[in-house]
Amino acid sequence: MKTANVLVLTLVLLYIDVSTEWPTHTVCKEDNLEIYYKSCDPKQDFAFTVDRCSDITTHTFNIRAAMVLRHSIKELYVKVSLIINGKTVLTYSEALCGPGHSKPHFCGMKKGEHLYYEGPVTLGLKEIPQGDYTVSAVLTNEDHATVACADFTVKNYLDYY
Repeated sequence: MKTANVLVLTLVLLYIDVSTEWPTHTVCKEDNLEIYYKSCDPKQDFAFTVDRCSDITTHTFNIRAAMVLRHSIKELYVKVSLIINGKTVLTYSEALCGPGHSKPHFCGMKKGEHLYYEGPVTLGLKEIPQGDYTVSAVLTNEDHATVACADFTVKNYLDYY
């Protein structure tokens, strides 16, 4: 009987479909606005939520993000790209931690520590553009190592006019 159990377990382990992608997570799905994300870092997924989808269209909204750091953060940079039909149409980058910048609580965290951020985020948008598009966000440290990476799919069917 033990041999049969070991054989079944071995076959299951050999034939498991090993995924090379992280699952797509739902940030929010309300009325005319849907936002999903998928980690684009092949080694790590992370958790991300917003209070309410409708808050994103306001000036400031609250988020929660959590992950275990694979790299220390002395300096942290964010690069955000807007991608429409596979083409990058807009890119924005900013230093979040580093010399001459205010110091968010996660600056200075070490590899292996649990990063948890809960608080306000301001995008500076008056409205979310209508349509289907991707927003790619990459956080890198001073060594250019990827701290976090995600592709957000945005589907906005609301006509502001």
